[in-house]
Amino acid sequence: MLNVYAMPAQSRELKTLDAIEAGAWINLENPSDKELEEVARATGVGEDLLKAALDEEERARIETDEGNTLIIVDIPIIDDSADWYVYSTLPMGIITAGSYFITVCLRDTSVLGDFIKGRVRNFDANKRTRFIYQILYRNATKFLHCLKQIDKTSMRVQQTLHRSMKNKELIQLLDLEKALVYFSTSLNSNQVVIDRLQAMNTIKHYEEDNEILEDVIIENKQAIEMATIYRDIMSGTMDAFASVISNNQNIVMKFLAAFTIILTIPTIVASLWGMNVGVPFEGHIWGFWVVLGIIAAITVPVLIIMIKRKMF
Repeated sequence: MLNVYAMPAQSRELKTLDAIEAGAWINLENPSDKELEEVARATGVGEDLLKAALDEEERARIETDEGNTLIIVDIPIIDDSADWYVYSTLPMGIITAGSYFITVCLRDTSVLGDFIKGRVRNFDANKRTRFIYQILYRNATKFLHCLKQIDKTSMRVQQTLHRSMKNKELIQLLDLEKALVYFSTSLNSNQVVIDRLQAMNTIKHYEEDNEILEDVIIENKQAIEMATIYRDIMSGTMDAFASVISNNQNIVMKFLAAFTIILTIPTIVASLWGMNVGVPFEGHIWGFWVVLGIIAAITVPVLIIMIKRKMF
């Protein structure tokens, strides 16, 4: 999908354009080859540069080519599965090419959606350096939000695991741990991009935007620390709850074994008096009650011993 936006100086509101114009913000979401050709022809940006962020395995980096600058950062994404949310990351490209500002991503993202919907304060699409910083800041806050959601989800799953002997909750924790690995790797890569962005001469830096850049660095580093802490906690939690599930199964097996022993005693005694040979009390009407008494005399002490040893 190809969308073109512009912000007239007099209105300060983002307007949707029907065609690509100089000074426009061009937003590409999972674009077709035809849309890529159209943007490349109108802006003079090579298609290789436009397609760089469309590779899911592309790493975060900065690249310059014929006066055009490509910034690729990883953004958090959330997918709905059958039972829970699955967190992952996806590359997003920011390209500055003369008077054009281009963003490229494989899917719609709330990082850019907030700008389109007017949810970002002091947003000016004509101030390109500030726009880049604001995208990076918005991205870091999205990571922080997802990390908090992951933490809440893990706490809820842990409460369920206390009473569970199934693998469903453990698999969910495994998905969360995998997401934290993705987040941690992506955030560290983004930090490298931010550090390099500070030292670049191809992008103009303005003193009035330094505060936003400092906020970007602080938020991203905080997200890195949170991801590292949550990942370490999650790793230990998974090991602990794997043992809990195994212990719960052992408790059930111990109960079943003890219950089987109790049932075996009357079975053995009854089997002795059921054989086709002469046995004590045979032919007496009270013999049945004597056999029951023998069963009770053996079973009750064994049951008491098992209860004292907490086998039930």
